[in-house]
Amino acid sequence: MKVPRKEERELRCFRKRRYRSQGDALDAAMVAGVERHRKAYLCPYCRLWHLTTVPS
Repeated sequence: MKVPRKEERELRCFRKRRYRSQGDALDAAMVAGVERHRKAYLCPYCRLWHLTTVPS
């Protein structure tokens, strides 16, 4: 599997929705009804929170 370059990782960040806090991100997942399939993480590029899919 190819390791993404820094530019590709940053581009992924900018395509994702950003949240000010972990709680805001998890609340958004709950409202969407996908809280069991998502987790929040602090992005090292924008320093805000994103949601990612939890592998099942």
